[in-house]
Amino acid sequence: MSDKYIKIIHLPSNTIIAKGTLGWSITPFEGNYYVSKKCLFTDGFRINFFPGLCIYKFLYVWLDFVTPQGEIRKNFGWMYWLPNPLFPFIWFRVAIPQEHPEIRVEKSNEL
Repeated sequence: MSDKYIKIIHLPSNTIIAKGTLGWSITPFEGNYYVSKKCLFTDGFRINFFPGLCIYKFLYVWLDFVTPQGEIRKNFGWMYWLPNPLFPFIWFRVAIPQEHPEIRVEKSNEL
């Protein structure tokens, strides 16, 4: 049986970034996790207005992560502001790299 639930934790601050169902709520795609707002367990992401462009997913902005202790992790994630309509699972979601050295991903069959 495959893992159904996922929890993403920021290791240095021991902050739960996201927790939810693996699939539509937290979507793994191309080595990243795309997290819906209902699964975010932090309000630490801040738009830094540094833009980026993917040739097939379109326009995004970088997000800084502010820990509860006030430390800032620059360009920790990103969000597509003008997303490709063919990829609804990335629309306006916080994206986090799956293999970031400061996160731990826990998968389980129970939430």
